[in-house]
Amino acid sequence: MSFLDHLDQLRMHIVRSLIAIVVIAIAVFLAKDFVFNTVIFGPRNPNFPTYRLLCGISDLLCMQPPDFKILTRDLGEQFMIHMKSSFWIGFMLAFPYVFYEFWRFIRPGLYPQEQKAARGLVFICSILFTIGVLFGYYFIAPFAITFLGSYNVGAVENTPSLASYVDYLTMLTLPVGLVFELPVVAWFLSKIGLLYPSFLRSYRRHAVVVILIFAAVITPPDVTSQMILTIPLYALFEISILISARVARQREAEWDEDGDKEI
Repeated sequence: MSFLDHLDQLRMHIVRSLIAIVVIAIAVFLAKDFVFNTVIFGPRNPNFPTYRLLCGISDLLCMQPPDFKILTRDLGEQFMIHMKSSFWIGFMLAFPYVFYEFWRFIRPGLYPQEQKAARGLVFICSILFTIGVLFGYYFIAPFAITFLGSYNVGAVENTPSLASYVDYLTMLTLPVGLVFELPVVAWFLSKIGLLYPSFLRSYRRHAVVVILIFAAVITPPDVTSQMILTIPLYALFEISILISARVARQREAEWDEDGDKEI
């Protein structure tokens, strides 16, 4: 295929992905009451599963979200946030299909043995992304909302805008889901020879600093939320090292087999 043919194929994959996102986003848009009252405003509800779980474990861990009003300052803010949140939720729900389309574009360029080794990649990526989004929603968002909603510098009432609340909730879920794809990225880069386990091991301390900075950027400025995100991210980094090492061993075994055949 020529370069233009590849671009045409890529365009078709992108169009199909966008159609899937839009279809799901329309369904989310129509389910307005459930999406906002149950999903988006869920972490500010005292009956949210995370608060009940923590209170059931110990009184020391028990916390309750602050009672604050959410306001809109612009005439069209509610409608625009409704559209925006529907799109992002549509993307999250359509992610398995979007990645499937992406994989269909990449797969023909791989060797048969690489295609065989990557069997189940779409399923694994979808699971990791879902786990990341749920982790951000159920573990990071409650701590963030509790901290930010109850923080004050004096006689000031917390009345965040709807846009601010939704933006924070999106930032605490979607990026976390994408970062949870780190093991897959490590596998792919190791497979094409751009990443080696020795490199990851030698920069382990640097990785800790980068993870801490990243966690500080997407979480509120409290240590609890930052550490809640840092621990699983560092665990994913260590898993990435193991995956890269396994890929390196497989490549060495393939080279040895090729050398024996030539002899």
